[in-house]
Amino acid sequence: MPLQEIAQKVEKAEATAGRPKGATQLIAVSKVQPDERVEAVLEQGHRVFGENRVQEAQGRWPQFLERFDGIELHLIGPLQSNKVRAAIELFDAIHTVDSEKLARRIAMIGADLGKMPDVFIQVNTGDEPQKAGVALDDVDGLVALCRELNLPLKGLMCIPPADEEPSLHFALLAKIAKRNGLEGLSMGMSSDFERAIAQGATHVRVGSAIFGDRAYA
Repeated sequence: MPLQEIAQKVEKAEATAGRPKGATQLIAVSKVQPDERVEAVLEQGHRVFGENRVQEAQGRWPQFLERFDGIELHLIGPLQSNKVRAAIELFDAIHTVDSEKLARRIAMIGADLGKMPDVFIQVNTGDEPQKAGVALDDVDGLVALCRELNLPLKGLMCIPPADEEPSLHFALLAKIAKRNGLEGLSMGMSSDFERAIAQGATHVRVGSAIFGDRAYA
């Protein structure tokens, strides 16, 4: 099965990098996948999943949360202010905090709900105008603000530019995280997760390599 193959590749990449077994969490990215494929992965015992959109996740996960214990949901797509409450109610971690406004809203609504997901700051390592993520010059300031707001800040996240060597961006993210005393590194997808693990990824976001090609409507 693809899940077992990917899990073995993660383990091998950890060993090659001299990292402990289990140092990297495999997030199965289920966005735009049919429920039966997600259920098949759940049946194999996997419990950590990533979704891009709050609305899609709301339609999918309540039924699975009732049937399967120990599911952990990670939001890995952009989060709009008006979806923050729903995101906090459903997700265990948000990987895409990229502005002061969003950080403050998560802190406020999380306090209101008495529930706070883990937080990762998304960094625009390639300085791409069309891509989400905080600018390189503003990362340290946003880290400081998240700490000031008592958000459970676990680390940083990036999506490297499609036409550049991803390892350079993974190394840059690791350097910024180290400078800020952060251990979490959410980086690496189906095509490059082994290179991300070599650079210290603690979370890799793998979709099509596990589930097959996405079923876009």
